[in-house]
Amino acid sequence: MARYVKKELADLNGTGSTQACYRLKTMETLSMEDFVERVHSFNGAFSKSTIIGVLTAVQEQLAMEIGFGYKVRIDGLGTFGCRLGVREDKEMDGFEEGKPKLNAQSIEVSGITFRADKSLVKAVRRECHLERGGEERLRRSKYSREERIERARQYLQRKGFMHVGDYARLNGLSYTTASRELIALAASPSASGIRSEGAKSGKLYLPAKEL
Repeated sequence: MARYVKKELADLNGTGSTQACYRLKTMETLSMEDFVERVHSFNGAFSKSTIIGVLTAVQEQLAMEIGFGYKVRIDGLGTFGCRLGVREDKEMDGFEEGKPKLNAQSIEVSGITFRADKSLVKAVRRECHLERGGEERLRRSKYSREERIERARQYLQRKGFMHVGDYARLNGLSYTTASRELIALAASPSASGIRSEGAKSGKLYLPAKEL
């Protein structure tokens, strides 16, 4: 029996009310060995070595075809494709005149896209029998947004830089909420006094250069 969790979402539209979403509570992540064992138990016509061989061949061929620029549709499973991004040590370019343009060496594969086949969704829906698994409420800061910004500025004056985790601990926020708020603040450094440098796990928040 699968369990679902009712999760409270932050108010992103300024309406003064939060929203709820529902997510499946993951029991555990099956290893390749566990998955192959279950496939073999379900259909003993295929040996475990055969199943592993087919899965490995599919993975290798998918990588090759997607790398050549194809999308691959596997009936009953879904469609796989490629997502590109700018390397972490490069800055995103634009279409403005005089701005440096990135070359092919600055672009890399950043992920794989997957759109599930409708038949797979129907099959999972058929097998999924849900029961309530509790609620997850937002961690609310005791400080107003203006107070959080001022506390962050003071922290930056003392330390010189700040991570998302620092902002979260400083203001009593969840990591996700802190990250979202810092991204918004760094988007307007002249107003917030906070700017960002780097990307992903290496991103730092710094005093705006105007300060």
